[in-house]
Amino acid sequence: MKKRLLLCLIAVALICFFTTTPALSSSIKLAQQSTLEAILKKGELRVGFEAGYLPFEMTDKKGNFVGFDIDMAKEMAKAMGVKFVPVNTAWDGIIPALITDKFDIIMSGMTVTQERNLKINFADPYIIVGQTILINNKHRKAIRSYRDLNNPKYTVTSKLGTTGEQAVKRMIPKATYKSFETEPEAALEVVNGKADAFVYDLPYCVVFMAQQGAGKLTFLDRPFTYEPLAWAIRKGDPDFMNWLNNFIKQVKNDGRYNRIYNKWIKGTRWIKDVQ
Repeated sequence: MKKRLLLCLIAVALICFFTTTPALSSSIKLAQQSTLEAILKKGELRVGFEAGYLPFEMTDKKGNFVGFDIDMAKEMAKAMGVKFVPVNTAWDGIIPALITDKFDIIMSGMTVTQERNLKINFADPYIIVGQTILINNKHRKAIRSYRDLNNPKYTVTSKLGTTGEQAVKRMIPKATYKSFETEPEAALEVVNGKADAFVYDLPYCVVFMAQQGAGKLTFLDRPFTYEPLAWAIRKGDPDFMNWLNNFIKQVKNDGRYNRIYNKWIKGTRWIKDVQ
């Protein structure tokens, strides 16, 4: 009886071994192929972004890349024990550049959308923003919300390929829309009276209003969309995703996130260094 029981136990053990070994081998191979492993081997974290989205990524007077995302990227590289390598990339090509391994991660104030999520994976959001409106002062009494702009007589601007543009087309479809390559071009169109309203993310509108909007623009600062911003990586990389989500939790609870947030989102002292 004891011999039969022993043989049964051995048989079960062998079955478990041969059924779990392929799965274990597959998991190890997946981990070895992770971008995280490649970053550690190269000793550098390549971060893709488009400079010009205040206050997340921009260039200061000395030519250095600075901003909220830049500081977070430096903290991330420090936590990995590797060098931070900035890769400034045009916005309309930033997702293809990630997919083709021009860099390891997008940290560029990117809003999570279902369309983008079909091509890339997003870590947990690190900040929530929404679309707000800067209007020419001549309309400050007539326009109180985005709904008032839904008329062909109003010209609304935003940046090409952004969620600001999507919000205009989806929620203000009757307005006359003009897109621009950069945020400043689109906003200055309203300052100069060539358009009636500029639609864009709250943080950028706060900064632009402080820089160039006084006496010329009215800020409708209540967001009319919900937009989480998150870092993006290539699909099929659970190890890197796990590391990023744990990193977000850590920095949000040890004071580093608040320090960076207060510097770039709440504070405005940095503006003099980029003007």
